[in-house]
Amino acid sequence: MSWTLTADAVRDLARGAAVLGTGGGGDPHVGALLAEQAIVAHGPVEVVPLNELPDDAMVVMVAMMGAPTVMVEKLPSLEEVRAAVQAAESALPEGTITHIVCAEIGGVNSTLPVAAAATLGLPLVDADGMGRAFPELQMVLPTLSGIAASPVSFADEKGNVGVVHTADNTWAERIVRVACVEMGCTIMITTFPQRGAQARTSLVKDSVTRAVQVGRAITDSRASNQDPVASVVEVLGGRELFAGKVVDVQRATTAGFARGRARIDGEHDVLELSFQNEHLVAQAGDTVLATTPDLIMVLEHDSGEPITTEGLRYGQRVRVIAAPSDPRWHSAEALQMVGPAYFGYAVEGHRFDGSPDHPEQEDVA
Repeated sequence: MSWTLTADAVRDLARGAAVLGTGGGGDPHVGALLAEQAIVAHGPVEVVPLNELPDDAMVVMVAMMGAPTVMVEKLPSLEEVRAAVQAAESALPEGTITHIVCAEIGGVNSTLPVAAAATLGLPLVDADGMGRAFPELQMVLPTLSGIAASPVSFADEKGNVGVVHTADNTWAERIVRVACVEMGCTIMITTFPQRGAQARTSLVKDSVTRAVQVGRAITDSRASNQDPVASVVEVLGGRELFAGKVVDVQRATTAGFARGRARIDGEHDVLELSFQNEHLVAQAGDTVLATTPDLIMVLEHDSGEPITTEGLRYGQRVRVIAAPSDPRWHSAEALQMVGPAYFGYAVEGHRFDGSPDHPEQEDVA
């Protein structure tokens, strides 16, 4: 059943999505401000369950592409969001856009689509393309379903707007990433147009609802003097990997990504996190605790507030948790696209529970 997303629910959505974003997706506070601004100006957003999408609905993903570290100083705007969606609509031969969906349920990319939906008067689908956040455009489940990313439209704060049609989704990432770097390392994009019948099988359902639930669990736990980190672990069906103090962060923005490592000292051990926008590997000494595609998340030790990769600082007391990804990410084909080897890490993939990641060979739906 459809439900209404109002301005007072945006903070829980943003906080929960910052958790699910595994350190990436951009500053959730910025996205929340934009979404609240759009809802106040244009009214609340209707959120439609994935299974209620009409077969002929035209669904598009709205997202920010670029390095989250840059977005801290180069703030997105509703004008950029509107320009990207309007450019996409003019390039689509299939007809008018009827629904907006999140490319990823992470950080700013969970709330920018809310802003787009409110501004354009369109419903938001209770779903996303990943169930988490990944750094590259083609890294969504629709790619595994054979759905094209293009036409991809993009816009920046200077008024530049473009549309590209590409040979495949990897080329879409490569070409639009170059444009992103040239346009200041962050742009608004609209991508993966698909009919409702396709969306029902290619997307992760109930993502928006799940993000609100995670955010609300943190809020409620604080109010009742419970442990918010434990509440998040329970909601996600995950586990706590490590607790300690951040003692070193190495981070650089290169080729449109925020890449780096963080070292966390615990009572008896040291954890190293490797990230490329998102946390991808958690390793204590020679022991790999969890890797992409499962979710690795850093929360403030006591408050449970999610900490993004650009927000990691020396001296922070944190707890690192892990949770399972959508099972489709553990297929052999998916691991070639989002497993640790793709990102250049010479470690065997491990699931959130510490077990080796053995690729599943079933057909991907």
